[in-house]
Amino acid sequence: MTKQKAYIPKKTLEDLEYHEVLSQVAVFAITELGAQACLATQPLPDSPELHQQLQAVFEFHASFENDNRIPNHGFEDLSTSIKMLQIENSVLEIQAFRAIGASSETVNTLLNFFKKFKAYYPTLFDWGKEMAVNKEIKKEVDHVIDRFGEVRNNASEDLSRIRKQIHQLKGRIGQSFNKALSHYTQQDYLDDIRESVLDNKRVLAVKAMYRRKVKGTIMGSSKTGSIVFMEPETTAQLTRELQNLLYEETEEIKKILSQLTNYLRPHTDLIRQYQNYLLQLDVVYAKACYAQDINGILPKITDTQEIEYGQAYHPLLWKTHQTEKKKTYPQDIQLHPGKRIVVISGPNAGGKSITLKTVGLLQLMLQSGLLIPVHERSRATLFNTILTDIGDNQSIENHLSTYSYRLKNMKVFLKKCNNKTLFLIDEFGTGSDPELGGALAEVILEDFYERHALGLITTHYSNLKLLANELPAMQNANMQFDNKTLEPIFKLITGEAGSSFTFEVAQKNGLPYSLINRAKKKIERGKVRFDATIAKLQKERSQMAKTGQSLKEKESKAQVESEKLAALNEKVKSKLTSYQELYDHNQRMIVLGNRLNNLAERYFTNNKKRPLIAELLRLVETENSKRKKKSSALAKKEKSEKKKVDLEVQQKMVAIRKEKKKKKLSPPPQPKVKVVFKVGDKVRIIDSKSIGTLDVIEKKKGIVNYGLFTTQVNLEQLELAP
Repeated sequence: MTKQKAYIPKKTLEDLEYHEVLSQVAVFAITELGAQACLATQPLPDSPELHQQLQAVFEFHASFENDNRIPNHGFEDLSTSIKMLQIENSVLEIQAFRAIGASSETVNTLLNFFKKFKAYYPTLFDWGKEMAVNKEIKKEVDHVIDRFGEVRNNASEDLSRIRKQIHQLKGRIGQSFNKALSHYTQQDYLDDIRESVLDNKRVLAVKAMYRRKVKGTIMGSSKTGSIVFMEPETTAQLTRELQNLLYEETEEIKKILSQLTNYLRPHTDLIRQYQNYLLQLDVVYAKACYAQDINGILPKITDTQEIEYGQAYHPLLWKTHQTEKKKTYPQDIQLHPGKRIVVISGPNAGGKSITLKTVGLLQLMLQSGLLIPVHERSRATLFNTILTDIGDNQSIENHLSTYSYRLKNMKVFLKKCNNKTLFLIDEFGTGSDPELGGALAEVILEDFYERHALGLITTHYSNLKLLANELPAMQNANMQFDNKTLEPIFKLITGEAGSSFTFEVAQKNGLPYSLINRAKKKIERGKVRFDATIAKLQKERSQMAKTGQSLKEKESKAQVESEKLAALNEKVKSKLTSYQELYDHNQRMIVLGNRLNNLAERYFTNNKKRPLIAELLRLVETENSKRKKKSSALAKKEKSEKKKVDLEVQQKMVAIRKEKKKKKLSPPPQPKVKVVFKVGDKVRIIDSKSIGTLDVIEKKKGIVNYGLFTTQVNLEQLELAP
């Protein structure tokens, strides 16, 4: 099965300013290669590769918000090193070895990280699961080159020996020079500065008159000629020996680097994988950073032919307005099988073209693995073809007029359009005679409709607005305007066509009334009435929307106030009940206290115990009688509740018996799973809402405790409460 390719013309990318978005994404790449890869990004068709890219960017974007931050993926360009490794007997430079070692270490760290946090980053883990962790490359490089970028002394035995000799010889050179310096200073042959450095060599600053008395080689002189710089003879001999050793050191380093290069040569493919892997991560990182910058999210990708973008922003316009501290208006756009094509009408400068560009650019971004600034509940599908006809398409180079160019463009549209196509056309049908161009535009639109393509068009043609009303899977829409100021609100309203407000806008801009009235007489009366009706409907729609919003706000406030009052009323009732109970209790206590006080005074007066005890017993019996009455009232209430439940049980039993009689005529039902009840289970009578506790099980019956009362029920009539 051949892989289907996306068809997105260069003109579409230009119309929608796609490359401007890529330039903004490239800024976030941390490597030059990553930035170049971002700029070279091309939209993909619906494919597993695209789904994987979107998921990878989503995971990287999510990592910014959690504690498991992805480790650094920075790397140096290894392209030159990879090419060198493919050339026989070539030797890499030290910096190249360090870059390869660092890349190997970075990849190892990332592979281990994604393996550890596979649950968080499954897609990013899958990208590297075929690559094995290789610690040998880094180990070999570190064995030869230290962290300062120098070849280590112990890189080979010969290098270690040579460097020891160099170190010793440099000591002897220092001693030799110091001895000559001391000797000629005592002879007063040297100038006050005594010594200097020429060509990285220490030289004696000899007075010119004594130059023949100093044994050595003249290396130079001062500008005045009063000082001659000389290298002592003994020092010069040792320096020549040092040069020989330095040459041997250089040759040995070349040999070591050649051996290290030969070691890396079989790993060329792995090193190339390192670069590709890190480059891929850098591109994903840049896309994730851009998503964070524009508040991008990953909408739900569906197989259904639909676009449902809520609160969609044009990212370039949003960023520009942010800089200028202006407000950007989001759009809500819906396309689906039931409404595949939307015809947007209305006056110019109302935001029709921006709506088209917003949908088109967001779709291109999504199909390039970029998250888009829409509401989190948005939905989208992926297309194989995206076609646009936006802006002035006059071609001076090809000597084509706007209309000729558009017809040529429509030829491409008709050739490529199918059910996996999204088309966006601005000012559809313009550039020719309105009636003739409108008729041609109508049949082209009908063809797009029959091919089940999704699309948005903007137009001023009435016949296209009527067509949108007639076809079931097509609908009209307009950009809302303020009905008083005729200023755009930048809100897309679907379901009705928009007026061009031609005469209203002309009047607002100061054109004389006489000219406007004469213009109205020039055209058909029916068309004026039709446009006026649409304008009136739009104004009424705008007013209704404002009124509806106001009513919703008032209703919401009233609901909140009503809930507050209800809660307050409940609290007041509860407090009043509590206060009444407290008051009644206190009154009883006062009466009882007064009686006890009278009994006590009487006892203190007559000192008779029997009347006191008799009176106390009478008081106790009276209080007990009151409590029994209260308990009797509670018992009656419990009895009433029990009667209700028993009645409910009887009704359910009657219904069950009727149901059983009906089922006798029907095929026998499948045997139910027998429920084993245990004491303490929460149960209820089948089809009942009351829940009780199973206290006792005797044979096939059980006693259910409902709190205030208990009842005996057959176990077959019970079910476990959820």
